Amino acid sequence: MKRLAAIGLACWLACPAHAATFDVPARGDVVGEVQVVVLANARNTLLDVARHFDLGLDEIRAANPGVRVWVPAQGARIVVPTEFILPPGPRAGIVIDIPLRRLYFYPPTRPGRAAQVITFPVGIARPGWPTPLGSTRIMAKDSDPSWIVPRDIVEEHMREGAVSFPRYFPPGPDNPMGMLALRTGFPGIFIHGTDRPWGVGMRVSHGCIHLYPEDAALLFARVRIGTPVRFIDLPVLVGAREGRLYLSSAPALADDPSSLTEATRAVAALARLRHDHPELVPDPPWNRALRAADEHGIVPVLIAPRGAARRVGAAVRYAFEPYGIDANGGRPPRARHGVAQDAMAPRTPGAVVANRPR
Repeated sequence: MKRLAAIGLACWLACPAHAATFDVPARGDVVGEVQVVVLANARNTLLDVARHFDLGLDEIRAANPGVRVWVPAQGARIVVPTEFILPPGPRAGIVIDIPLRRLYFYPPTRPGRAAQVITFPVGIARPGWPTPLGSTRIMAKDSDPSWIVPRDIVEEHMREGAVSFPRYFPPGPDNPMGMLALRTGFPGIFIHGTDRPWGVGMRVSHGCIHLYPEDAALLFARVRIGTPVRFIDLPVLVGAREGRLYLSSAPALADDPSSLTEATRAVAALARLRHDHPELVPDPPWNRALRAADEHGIVPVLIAPRGAARRVGAAVRYAFEPYGIDANGGRPPRARHGVAQDAMAPRTPGAVVANRPR
């Protein structure tokens, strides 16, 4: 059933400075490189490092098995998986690979400039609340939204033990929708900020896509109404760069309607790459691809040529202060050691009507 929610316009913003932005490769599909940091501050958590480098909890944990999330310890070496395989298909607008929990934004290319991609980690739908797959567009941009909570979401919270749950959230940093929302053409499906940024990289929503508040600010400022959006379900990606092949694999979602196995997905991804770039894949490493897909390595794994070394940045000292309690809500965090974050400045309130946010 279609429900309506009132949205108030009450803020504006500046863009953050640290998003993962890359030139789109003329040949190949892999951008960025893996980094390594050494923690100089024992108060930092893996979550702090992940957010600083614009990663989700799933990515930082997968890259650092055995490292404690909350107490990684001073002097700990942390692998920062800022290397990404771009998904297949048109490189235009917004593409969201749901099982890999990544959003890719291809801004319009300026004359004389290289095409770019900006990628963000996202929180995705929890089991039982699937996000529709397919193509749509950005229909509206809602600043400082309020939220009338749908009855089924209230009932879900009550079943889970809540004594009471608000039926209305006013605009502000404590709103589950955050302070900025992009409305898609799928009813009730928004790409928006969140008042619980530490859930980015997890299954936390009721169908919507959650962004760190600072990422929501950047995307909101740059995306135009009418921008195409594709929601895809590709837990296995294969990409090429400089003669090397990489594979990234996430577990298929429990409510994925398809019955494809990791092996089938890996073979299909490698075959697709070979079809698109036969000169890059003269001898497909089928067995290594199958093994890598079965291991569910969200961080891209080098699968060919055999024995090749991957690109890894030199270890650097990480001395930033933890984000702290002030970064727990829907506002972008304050500057940390000279790293500029977003700022929100109030504007005259207004109102529009939107489909139900989830």
